[in-house]
Amino acid sequence: MAAEVSVEGIRKRFGGVTAVDDVHLRVGAGEFFTLLGPSGSGKTTTLRVIAGFERPDAGTVSLDGEDITNEPPYSRDVNTVFQDYALFPHMTVAENVAYGLKVKRVPRAEREQRVAEVLDRVRLAEYGKRKPVQLSGGQRQRVALARSIVNRPKVLLLDEPLGALDLKLRQEMQEFLKALQRELGMTFLYVTHDQEEALTMSDHVAVFNQGKIEQIGTPTEIYEQPATEFVAGFVGTTNILERNGRRFSVRPERIELHLAAESSGEPATITDAVFVGAFTRYLVDTFAGERLTVVRQYDGTRIEPGTPVHLGWRAEDAYEIEPPDRELNNQEDA
Repeated sequence: MAAEVSVEGIRKRFGGVTAVDDVHLRVGAGEFFTLLGPSGSGKTTTLRVIAGFERPDAGTVSLDGEDITNEPPYSRDVNTVFQDYALFPHMTVAENVAYGLKVKRVPRAEREQRVAEVLDRVRLAEYGKRKPVQLSGGQRQRVALARSIVNRPKVLLLDEPLGALDLKLRQEMQEFLKALQRELGMTFLYVTHDQEEALTMSDHVAVFNQGKIEQIGTPTEIYEQPATEFVAGFVGTTNILERNGRRFSVRPERIELHLAAESSGEPATITDAVFVGAFTRYLVDTFAGERLTVVRQYDGTRIEPGTPVHLGWRAEDAYEIEPPDRELNNQEDA
């Protein structure tokens, strides 16, 4: 059974450094919710506070409305999956998965049945007698997942669990994790610095920066309607423009690029063209002194550097954002 997680006004300092500063978030039962941000932004500390590994200096953590702020980790109905797997090398896969059940004195017959069920669920039914060293990175990660879900927690916390895997395996594990979460109906709270990972896997995303949450929304909202310049620049590639006192973000794929002789629009000049398979990425200098990135689907042609062009975009594709000084003032007032 999934649970709702609520974090209200969490603050955490380490010496003179404020790692988390007045963080509020609510994760719905059965959601795949991601904490996204660069290193040092406060996302992992927030996860550790929810897990009980860190005690907050202020604020509360609730599970289905019950305050668990002062409960030790083993008393919380949550489990954590770490990037380094933390498997016991001297135990078999089955013994690793069964360890938590054994600590809780679950009878042997029930223990073996639950281990067999969960290994089948993570596609490792035939690997129970192997040692971790005999497995690939992706298989070891699935063992760590099996060990975490065999206790049937209400919430699974995942701290950069795919960070040690190569790109292809990481993409395969992303698909596997999302499918597993849907199958289990469990609340997943996921930490990553990978923007693509957050956008492709999550129901909702909280974007962290310098210990604060800059924006919470669906992946579409975060990408298409960034609330601040930081979010616009961190989640994907964007162009920040200023026109008539307005500051706004336009994604590269939303800008139309035409040869100067073909269309009207803002005049500009191509400065570089990079072929990336399905599309070409152009760097374009405007007459206003801006350098923009424009993505154009590859159609067999290439516009050479130095070519004059015209740029245009729809009004609905230009999303207004707060300037950096106003963002800073808002953070200081919070």
